[in-house]
Amino acid sequence: MKDARMRPPVLDPLFAPVAVIDGIGPRIAKLLGKLLPVPEAMNEPRVLGLVFHLPHSIVDRRQQPGIAHSPEGAIVTLKVRIDRHQPPPRGRGNIPYRVFAHDETGEIGLVYFHAKAAWLEKLLPIGETMLVSGRVEWFNGRPTMVHPDHVVSEENAADLPLVEPVYPLTAGVTPKPLRKAIISALDRVPDLPEWTDPHVVRKQGFSSFRESLQRLHAPRDAADVDLQNPARRRLAYDELLAGQLALGLVRRKMKKSAGRTFGGTGELTQKIRAAFGHPLTGAQERSLGEIHTDQEKPERMLRLLQGDVGSGKTVVALLAMANVIESGAQAAMMAPTEILARQHFASIAPLAEAAGLTIRILTSREKGKQREETLAALKAGEIDILVGTHALFQDAVQFRDLGLAVVDEQHRFGVHQRLMLSSKGQHSDMLVMTATPIPRTLVLTAYGDMDVSKLDEKPPGRQPVTTVAMPLGRYDEIVEHLRKAVAEGRKIYWICPLVEENEELKLASAEERSAALKKAIDAPIGLVHGRMKGEEKDAVMQAFKEGETRLLVATTVIEVGVDVPDATIMVIEHAERFGLAQLHQLRGRVGRGSGQSTCLLLYKEPLGEVAHARLAIMRETEDGFRIAEEDLKLRGEGEVLGPRQSGSASYRLASLADHADLLEIARDDARLVIETDTDLETERGKALRILLYLFERDEAIRLLRAG
Repeated sequence: MKDARMRPPVLDPLFAPVAVIDGIGPRIAKLLGKLLPVPEAMNEPRVLGLVFHLPHSIVDRRQQPGIAHSPEGAIVTLKVRIDRHQPPPRGRGNIPYRVFAHDETGEIGLVYFHAKAAWLEKLLPIGETMLVSGRVEWFNGRPTMVHPDHVVSEENAADLPLVEPVYPLTAGVTPKPLRKAIISALDRVPDLPEWTDPHVVRKQGFSSFRESLQRLHAPRDAADVDLQNPARRRLAYDELLAGQLALGLVRRKMKKSAGRTFGGTGELTQKIRAAFGHPLTGAQERSLGEIHTDQEKPERMLRLLQGDVGSGKTVVALLAMANVIESGAQAAMMAPTEILARQHFASIAPLAEAAGLTIRILTSREKGKQREETLAALKAGEIDILVGTHALFQDAVQFRDLGLAVVDEQHRFGVHQRLMLSSKGQHSDMLVMTATPIPRTLVLTAYGDMDVSKLDEKPPGRQPVTTVAMPLGRYDEIVEHLRKAVAEGRKIYWICPLVEENEELKLASAEERSAALKKAIDAPIGLVHGRMKGEEKDAVMQAFKEGETRLLVATTVIEVGVDVPDATIMVIEHAERFGLAQLHQLRGRVGRGSGQSTCLLLYKEPLGEVAHARLAIMRETEDGFRIAEEDLKLRGEGEVLGPRQSGSASYRLASLADHADLLEIARDDARLVIETDTDLETERGKALRILLYLFERDEAIRLLRAG
């Protein structure tokens, strides 16, 4: 529940429900709920939602070419004299009502469907000169305007809006009432104290918060609704600053709750390195060095370990855990799914055991006596490393002394869970791993409270993957190629976007594709999809890993972390339907061993512009960091980090692709504020508190109050 009691009263007009605005009854309020964010505790949007609902383009009615010179399909304004009305014959409601008018260049028909004669006679009186504005269409050399957008008399010409903002709409919400509601909402915006650094205001040419909103809702030309317009940049900056300040305060709180120093003897880490048997890459050594430096400091570690598929994050995490265990504490490793948790366990258990460490797994599958024994041993400190899913959050799971929590695939876990997991330990350190390379701008917004280590080298021996895009029309040829590959003993993944046939989309489902391939290829074929139980999925994956099946048909459940080193062919069906980051993750499942690997991207023709660009980038590069940057440009930040509610920063006014420069400024400014005015007590600090409430970052204010 948001802390409404503490909210500064100056913001009350903006936090009121939209129903306070004249003309918005319960029905419209409900419809607006489809268009604007609805707060948890309310069943309708707030006035603030209307104020932040910005136009995306304009309608320009300044073009007045005269009837004969009006281009087909153009929006024009015409000054005409009304000549005659032609109602439809009685009982013929399907024929429109026509009003004929002229100017010195020619004649036009104004067309209305299902209109009342009395209303039209009053609107367009015969013999009067009127201004009409709308879209002109030509039929058989005759111009018409169907349902003009605006009709005013010559003396009321000033009432005709020559430039109109165009807003995103939803079913049931039409432009005129929405515009009227927004104008009323703007009247409720108070004059707020300036929270932005005066130097930034001058340099960026920012107007005040209120003035910027008014300008954006009253555009004079297309430049006024552009994302780089100073008024839009001002609001984007406010939103980014609120986000950076909130993350900074969370970070300060976590850092301030004193950490512990972990300086191991190096004995366990040496044993693990020996059991691992390969030298670490330069990037792995560098990242490990950064982690050790954090571990030796008395502050809590909050570090993000970013590494592309196959860059060796797991061994770095294990060595970080060993360092903590050498100091007498325990470590936990948490993955978002059971498949992943089991895989982590399978890959690190032999190394951990070679070093004499006790490692256990805990997921929803461990039940009864086995579970109780694990929990008791954990509490007694007899377990060094516990691997699991989010089941590790449960209250029953108690460590004797948790020193390091490693969380895999961060973007599935929000800030909230991050705080929960680390609260299990006495100020335990936190290392977050992600296999999705995240663009720098997104690291700042979603993880602004973390230090970042990057694994940007592949371990030696990893083969490049040949990527080929082919139309689905060549299916038979592809199957023939796969038949030969299976006969040679190769392992193949075939990825489908959906589990079952979808009438509207007509995409091949995993079940259907698996049946078709079984007919065409004489070899055991496995099938794995999201609706299967954990045990079933694991059994199918195990059979594929051990070579009992040679071809695995799957939905994207295998996207993250599944490790079958001798799989060398990846087929992605309907590749045009996947995002870039996802395609990159899937491709990363092959090329993990010494064999030459191929990734086939099958697409349905014709390809859209964005899909075409995506497939081209996939063919050009295997660099996950470059792919992530391109993905951000193509898709916007909302999707790159997965589901919006997962704690990722989704913005209403700022666009990370367009306002990245402002993000850097906001981050530096937030840092300076936290260093110089930690409790936000100065004049500017008090204004920044208002900013935090305005963008609903109340949690940060609560942290301030909690000290």
